[in-house]
Amino acid sequence: MNENMNRLTVEEIKAILRGADPIIMEGGRTLLAKILKGSREKKVLQLELDTCPVYGYFKSKKLDDIMEKIDWMIDYDFLDVEYRGKLPMIIFTERGWQIECDQYADELIREWKEWVNQGKQDPDMVYLKDRNRELILLFLDKVRETGNKSFIPYLKLWEQIDYKKVREAIRRTITALEDNEPVDEQRMQERNESINEALKGSAPQDLLLKCWDCGNRFSFTISEQQYFKQKGFQLPKTCKKCRNKRRELYYM
Repeated sequence: MNENMNRLTVEEIKAILRGADPIIMEGGRTLLAKILKGSREKKVLQLELDTCPVYGYFKSKKLDDIMEKIDWMIDYDFLDVEYRGKLPMIIFTERGWQIECDQYADELIREWKEWVNQGKQDPDMVYLKDRNRELILLFLDKVRETGNKSFIPYLKLWEQIDYKKVREAIRRTITALEDNEPVDEQRMQERNESINEALKGSAPQDLLLKCWDCGNRFSFTISEQQYFKQKGFQLPKTCKKCRNKRRELYYM
């Protein structure tokens, strides 16, 4: 990790998470950096990643500088790397997904508001089918919280094409809007507080691990953690002293 790297702003954190969303387990750090840079590279355009809302967010930055920001996101537990074969792919951490899920649901709400303002009456709701269930349920909660009855026609169109459990949740949302059910203010506040806490990140620190051979505790430093993560290695099960003993016995 670059020790001189300043903490990213909330807006930067959210932008990087939004850029990562379409390539989770499909692309790595470099591809994410190219989305945020606004690259016109053939692969970016073929995958239609130029349609991502944060495409070109860091267009004035050098690619290396954007990569440093992405590495900061990994160090502070917003993103992680998981290997598909030998290829390192970007994934969300639990913290990162919590933030992205919330902002994506807000993005969907804004889209529906634009539809209402435009008088859009018959949108194709298939785009919501097969989405992450947690995201969909959160989106429906937020729809209910708006109290906006203009959303009911969209909900009814959506209800016609989705699966049973989602249809049930949509129907409950329609009923809540029609009956002017009160908003659960406490639940909203708790959710917002949870998001604000998640946005603080988790600063990297040395880990204290127990050696499976000698039973002693040993320090697994930040730099060692980063190296292991880059290589796709699991946490070490033995301390350096015991690992060296094993090597000596192996080469005897």
